[in-house]
Amino acid sequence: MSTNTATLPVGRYAYDQVDRTFLSQRVAQFRAQVSRRIAGDLSEDEFKPLRLMNGLYLQLHAYMLRVAIPYGMLGSDQMRELAHIARTYDRDYGHFTTRQNMQFNWIRLEDTPDILQRLADVDMHAIQTSGNCIRNVTCDEFAGAAADELLDPRIHAEILRQWSTLHPEFSFLPRKFKIAISGSPQDRVAARFHDIGLVARPGAQGRPVFDVFVGGGLGRTPVIGVLLRDNLPEEDLVAYLEAIVRVYNAYGRRDNMYKARIKILVQALGVETFREKVDAEFALMNRADYRLDPAIVDGIRARFGIPALDAPADAADTLAAARRTDARFDRWVRTNTHPHRHEGFISVVISVKPDGGIPGDVTADQMDLIADLADGWSFGEIRVTHMQNVVLGHVRKDRLHELWQKLVAAGLGTPNIGLIGDIIACPGLDYCSLANARSIPIAQKLSARFADPELQENIGKLHINISGCINACGHHHAGHIGILGVDKRGEEFFQLTLGGSASNDVAIGQIIGPALPEDETVDAIARLVDAYLVLRNEGEEFIDTYRRLGAASFKDAVYAPA
Repeated sequence: MSTNTATLPVGRYAYDQVDRTFLSQRVAQFRAQVSRRIAGDLSEDEFKPLRLMNGLYLQLHAYMLRVAIPYGMLGSDQMRELAHIARTYDRDYGHFTTRQNMQFNWIRLEDTPDILQRLADVDMHAIQTSGNCIRNVTCDEFAGAAADELLDPRIHAEILRQWSTLHPEFSFLPRKFKIAISGSPQDRVAARFHDIGLVARPGAQGRPVFDVFVGGGLGRTPVIGVLLRDNLPEEDLVAYLEAIVRVYNAYGRRDNMYKARIKILVQALGVETFREKVDAEFALMNRADYRLDPAIVDGIRARFGIPALDAPADAADTLAAARRTDARFDRWVRTNTHPHRHEGFISVVISVKPDGGIPGDVTADQMDLIADLADGWSFGEIRVTHMQNVVLGHVRKDRLHELWQKLVAAGLGTPNIGLIGDIIACPGLDYCSLANARSIPIAQKLSARFADPELQENIGKLHINISGCINACGHHHAGHIGILGVDKRGEEFFQLTLGGSASNDVAIGQIIGPALPEDETVDAIARLVDAYLVLRNEGEEFIDTYRRLGAASFKDAVYAPA
């Protein structure tokens, strides 16, 4: 395939005919498996591992298909295909997840092969979005665009995607395995809450080096990952990760699914013993077989289209003038944009969390509109965030006001990114057979309660994360305010944690007290926020006030008598 960047899709790796042939063969294979299941030639137990390796879950009411969006990068053509699938095979919407994927919650088994073929036609798939394997590698939603970026992590995320896909040793690990990679000094990928978290920076001769964190994760036993190795050279990246996963595959527990994650193994062995085992495995490997030569890395990089960043000299002045004359636009710019490495451009975060909305849910019409906006304003490139929003990475500053007007007209102009209305939530008991409680209604009630944009901006940075069960798909332990659905004698209750963070100041939220019914939970959080507004010092964010004062002041507010 030509590596002329003018012909390549901007922002994502360009498939060639080998990739496309592989996907078509995979679809044909699964089509035969589905036919055998429908005919009764395969039992559900026999079919389950086959469907899981193709991203198909059997949920509470229907099948759910999880579509891979590698490191969160989409093209407008791919988004339009997702919209078509939502209209044709689902109930007119899809759901963005905290792993930068999309889920369709109302899929019929017999339609799945046709859906997978349509995905393959636009270079997409659902391989390894489930099962005990290495899942979608995630990275910073501003990768390749951010002003503070030290290097673009998408290239190495793609290398790890290719290494891990259908890896013959790692298709049936003790449990699922998640990797995230950051190329920025500001952790925007929750690196230390992953099985492996990589923080990349330039090393000698400009080639990257990596700090490798291992054993992080949330769920039943939340753990912050530990630094296993620093300054890992680029050439050894694949070999060292292979050594880590080999040790996990050999020593990870398979007798108890609740103790099967690598975080439990690292704790059980101790980090020093675990490091010794990884180093021993690493020393035995034929490193030449795994070596990432600069030519290989540069070859992968050449398969990514590069946007032609050309903006008028007065683009920033045009934006500044629009902000001075339109207060609503100015507020949205403050909350929903991110500095770009090019002076004339800016990155835009489209909130898909309107007041009273369902976090992460996007209708087919909204998907089509986002695709159109990407074509018109951002080189056809779209990014999905692990915060369940959407990013247009390269928007000219002089055209930003026009884009905002389009978003407002479509109901996608909510100015709440990073604020209390930017709630993360899993689908919960409305869809998931594992959940103890519904996440969606409480998210909607909280969003409506704090809908006033002036109030949200006054409150400032505050992350609310909601999970419907202890598996923590909503990352509640990492929220400044975390909400966990629990079952108490057949009724839905919610347990609050405070003080979590997934950023550089990583922390696990602590339980503040007994679980509360849904409506009491919403009122309790409102009292908690009121207490913060009284107790904070000037300019102090919620997490800093909490850390300064501790839990006692907030506990009194949460459990104040009605």
